Amino acid sequence: MSGPTPVLFIHGLWLHSTSWQPWIDLFRAEGYEPSAPGWPGDPESVEEARQNPESIADHGIDDVVAHYAAIIRGMDTLPILVGHSFGGMIAQKLLGQDLALAAVAIDAAQIKGVLPLPLSALRSTLPVFKNPANKRRAVSLTAEQFRFSFGNAVSEDESLALWEQWTIPAPGKPLFEAAAANFNPHSPAEVDTANSGRGPLLLMSGGKDHTVPETVTRATLKQYRHSEAVTEFMTFPDRGHSLTIDGGWREVAGEALAWLRRQDLAGRR
Repeated sequence: MSGPTPVLFIHGLWLHSTSWQPWIDLFRAEGYEPSAPGWPGDPESVEEARQNPESIADHGIDDVVAHYAAIIRGMDTLPILVGHSFGGMIAQKLLGQDLALAAVAIDAAQIKGVLPLPLSALRSTLPVFKNPANKRRAVSLTAEQFRFSFGNAVSEDESLALWEQWTIPAPGKPLFEAAAANFNPHSPAEVDTANSGRGPLLLMSGGKDHTVPETVTRATLKQYRHSEAVTEFMTFPDRGHSLTIDGGWREVAGEALAWLRRQDLAGRR
């Protein structure tokens, strides 16, 4: 099938889909057809999301996967998926279901089977877990909480600017589901990591990430050991969880583009 390859960007918790705009512009300039639809219930702007947190609340992993699967099934050709944080988990689930040509999962949230649980990851999710009622709510991060969870590898001024520009309330439900994944035989955080017929997958990690530390991403890579499909790992040693939106985003995007060019995706279309 002719025409540019579609790319779906999938955001994670606490960031609005419009935070992908620089990536969209870059990928379009490189000949792709990019878009960044939000999660179910996401308002169209950051400001609307902050004013209407109840629209975002109580959406779990399965809801988000079904939402993007419906978008993909309405396309003429399978897309490439690029996801950050929980968006990276969603991208892996969709790839495992053969609903993508390829996927780039950046600082992807912990999938079922991954055991490491570093203290920094626990602290990053404390704003949600401190109250069990948050499972049904949408929770916001303060500037200080964002600084620890996202902006620890950039200046305090840049972290504050990113918090002001892009953050929105996030549903607590996906975090509760992921936390219980290894105790739930039917966890929505389970990914078909053994699928050898799927498209290629790149797992990217920030070496200074507090929310999804590199040990978690490396443990995720091991979950794919029974698949013959392409699964590769790349790390950015000096980057934190904000690596898709901070001043160094172009390096990450450039590496993702270079990796995609090296994959044989034409035949999969």
